[in-house]
Amino acid sequence: MIDVMRLDGKKYWVNPHMIESMETTPDLTLTMLSGRKIIVRNSPEDLIEKIIKYRRDIGIERQEVL
Repeated sequence: MIDVMRLDGKKYWVNPHMIESMETTPDLTLTMLSGRKIIVRNSPEDLIEKIIKYRRDIGIERQEVL
């Protein structure tokens, strides 16, 4: 799980494997595989860094083909 900051300032955790897409409108909107949308304060770059770190921490990057 990675933490994101909701617009109301509360921390929220999401499973990064369930994120289908990200869109800035101008806030960052995450669309989950379920269709649910979550609007967060994080920048796309911040979220991508968190996803990469999470994947490294659980060892997934070793399974990916470059």
